[in-house]
Amino acid sequence: MISRAQLLAAGLGPGAIDYARLNGELAVVHRSAYLLAGAALTTAAREFAAVLACGDDSALSHASAAYRLDLLPYPTNYATLDVTLPRRASGKHGIRTHFTGCWEPGDTFVLDHLRVTTPRRTLLDLAATESGRPLERALAAALATNRVTRRTLLAHLDRRPYRRGGARALRALLDAGPSLTRSEAEELLRALVRSAGLPDPETNVRIGPYEVDVLWAKERLVVEVDGWRFHGDRKAIERDRARDAPLAAFGYRVMRVGWRQLADEPQVVLDRIAAALSAARGAPS
Repeated sequence: MISRAQLLAAGLGPGAIDYARLNGELAVVHRSAYLLAGAALTTAAREFAAVLACGDDSALSHASAAYRLDLLPYPTNYATLDVTLPRRASGKHGIRTHFTGCWEPGDTFVLDHLRVTTPRRTLLDLAATESGRPLERALAAALATNRVTRRTLLAHLDRRPYRRGGARALRALLDAGPSLTRSEAEELLRALVRSAGLPDPETNVRIGPYEVDVLWAKERLVVEVDGWRFHGDRKAIERDRARDAPLAAFGYRVMRVGWRQLADEPQVVLDRIAAALSAARGAPS
C-alpha cells in the first residue's frame, strides 16, 4: 500500500501517478491510497489503505483496532473499517471515521508499520460503541494477556474522567469482572501461556470420567479455571473441587485459577504454572 502523499514525496508528479494508474501499476483502493500491481488486497492491506486514505494523523481504532490487537476475533464479514483522526472528516467507502479533539499520550502506537490505537484507548472507544459480549471479551483478552491491568485502567479513568457514554459501562465492567464462557476463559489462559513461551497445553481433555479444562499431559498438570463467571453456580464449583482428589489419585496435580487472579495477577498465574511444569520435569519417573 502507498498513499498519494507518499508518491508525491518520492518525486512522482501528478501526471506520473495518473499514468501508473492507467497502465495498471497502481490500483485505486481509496481516492488517495493505492495498491501496487500484483499485490493482494488482504485484510491487512485494507487496514493500511484505510489509515493512508485518512492521513498521517489517523489511526485504526474501535472494533478494527480490537481485531488487529487480537482482543476480538476478526468477523467473517469485515466490510467497514474504523479509523479515528483529530479533525472532522467525511467517511469514505468502507471506512467509518471517528473524531477526537486531540490524541493524548499513549493513545496510539505503531504496530507492524500501521498506526493503531493502544489497548487502553481501544477499550475506551469500544465502550462507547459496543456493549455486551464484544466489550466483555475484549476487556478479558486485554487483562489476561497483560495489555492493560484493571488497576491502571481504573487509574486512567480517575485521572481523565471521560464524558463519553461508554466510560461508565467500562468502569462498571471493571468492577464486576467480564463474564466469559468456559471456552473463552481457556483460550485466554492459553494466550497468557503462549505469551510467556511456555508449552502450549491441551484443552477439554478427558481423564477417566472427568473432562479437565487445561492439561499438560507429559507433566501431568491440570489447570482448572474457577469462578462464578466461568462455571455458573456454587454447586458447579463444589462439584469441580470434589473431583480433585480422584484426579490426584490418577497421578495428576490439579491447580485452580480464579478469574480475579487471571485478570489482576497474570504473572502470579504464570509463575505458578511455570514452577509446576519445572517441578514435574525434574521429578523421577
